[in-house]
Amino acid sequence: MATADPFSEPFGTLFGDQITVAHGSPTGYTYSGAAQPLADLSLHPGMHALHYGSTCFEGLKAHKQADGSVAIFRLDDHIARFRNSIGLLRLPVPDADLLRTMFMDAAVANVQHTPPQPGSLYLRPTILGADQNIGAAAAPSQTSLLYVLTSPVGDYFAGGIRPLSLLVETETPRTTPQFGSIKSGANYVMALGPTLEAKANHGVDQVLFATGGDTTETGAANFFMVDDNRLITRNLDDSFLHGVTRASIIAMAADLGYTIEERSVPASEIMERTADTEMFLSGTAAVIAPVGSLISEGVTTQVRDGQPGPNTLKLRQALVDVQSGVAADPHGWRTIVG
Repeated sequence: MATADPFSEPFGTLFGDQITVAHGSPTGYTYSGAAQPLADLSLHPGMHALHYGSTCFEGLKAHKQADGSVAIFRLDDHIARFRNSIGLLRLPVPDADLLRTMFMDAAVANVQHTPPQPGSLYLRPTILGADQNIGAAAAPSQTSLLYVLTSPVGDYFAGGIRPLSLLVETETPRTTPQFGSIKSGANYVMALGPTLEAKANHGVDQVLFATGGDTTETGAANFFMVDDNRLITRNLDDSFLHGVTRASIIAMAADLGYTIEERSVPASEIMERTADTEMFLSGTAAVIAPVGSLISEGVTTQVRDGQPGPNTLKLRQALVDVQSGVAADPHGWRTIVG
């Protein structure tokens, strides 16, 4: 339960003491209408999700606001992405209104655990195919278990932001083709082996997957390049996750006057731009993480001076200010809890 200080514990290891749970079937979902005490789940050993991967999740944050309230950032966008993932796994898709209620109920029930900035209350909605059938490899689960877990978290970068080092990987794919846009554990574990090998062999923080020379993302974040005038990132397709933080950065950069380029980003172009272009990663957990160096074909290249660049820090601060209620919310991204 959330009794320890989230700023002194590893990210994602503390949990709120209330959870919302619903059960799905072909005729709809059953939800009690209230949060319940967090407890271990009872799962049948033949559960579809345990054998055939019919499970996905979402990740979003509620932030303490400048006025003392708490607001979830881009609630409806996360709901839309979660529903898309669920549908692609052919599980019963919950109504958006039900998900909104469950997300809000979980946030309200655990709002007292929301730490001050730069911490937040992380929400982790999860769904599992619940059919008890180990012979259904070629059939979708008709039933499901849906829950919303919360976790009080501190700053992802304990001790302050630091530049990351990336290995550019042009052979191993990041995800299963056509399933990259699903926020599924299978996609994360697919990147785990290459990432662990890269850390052990090269001492890097992450792997930038550029299968066939075409950049997609790292194991858990989208990739950007930025200078004083332009923001460049890979155009969306089904080979990688459609980040909500990514979309937020693009919108805010446009508001700030940057030209936005969403297009194919060859790995060769990234290496050619290291001398004068800032690079960073984006995701719900880290928000924006600067890239300080890249390893490609055995050669380590520093990105600019190796430190977080002014445009990277500018975009990060602009996003954090909206999330925390310090700045105005022109896009209507904040939903007050309560």
